[in-house]
Amino acid sequence: AGRYERNEGRQDRRAGSYERALHTKAGEVKLKVPKLRRQTFERAIIERYRRRESSVEEALIEMYLAGVSVRRVEDITEALWGTRVSPGTVSNLNKKIYAKIEEWRNRPIEGDHPYLYLDGIVMKRTWTGEVRNVSLLVASAVNAEGYREILGICEGAKEDKSGLVGVSAPPGRPRPERRAADISDACRGLVESIADYLPEARWQRCMVHFYRNVFSHVPTTKVREISHMLKAIHAQESREAAQEKAAMIIEDLRRQKLGKAAD
Repeated sequence: AGRYERNEGRQDRRAGSYERALHTKAGEVKLKVPKLRRQTFERAIIERYRRRESSVEEALIEMYLAGVSVRRVEDITEALWGTRVSPGTVSNLNKKIYAKIEEWRNRPIEGDHPYLYLDGIVMKRTWTGEVRNVSLLVASAVNAEGYREILGICEGAKEDKSGLVGVSAPPGRPRPERRAADISDACRGLVESIADYLPEARWQRCMVHFYRNVFSHVPTTKVREISHMLKAIHAQESREAAQEKAAMIIEDLRRQKLGKAAD
């Protein structure tokens, strides 16, 4: 059918248009959206009710995650795009991110992960204009193909049983079935909770933390020398050879009057 022509193939008629605003990286753009008399006009490029480009929404979320306050985001958007974004808009966008984070934390973990690494880290977070330290308990694992995966992250968790459950098995996620070894530092609370939570797995002390514990009892000038000595233990081809090498190094440390490091 031609323009303005009516026939049986046309199911509806146009009823003018209405204006709506779309926030883009180049600023605010006015769009004319066609209207139909009996049906809803479906747009193929811009989704219905969308007020901002996806790139603009991503920029707003990144600013918030980088520590920019909600009020400051308003000023930045006005300077960049000529329009102010309300605090409610930023909060609604962040809710979407939190929902995705919870979805990731509760996702099913497929396949075998025989080696589990647990460690607490401290990150900087800006809160109400103040930079604070926040502790995170991170669980990473090596899968059957030899690749490392992040299984979970729990904010504000301690290195104990509650933190272990929160990071590796939040509500809704089944407890892991197969585990050959759990690697962590020698934190007593974490070691004891691993035995209760994963009784079939064997605990192994993280060598990086072990080295750091030894280095804390030696002079700075001897750290490099002691480091080579410790690495020589783990370079042995058998357990017996490693134990003999460790005994020799312990004697050497005691001769150097480094008794705490030897212990």
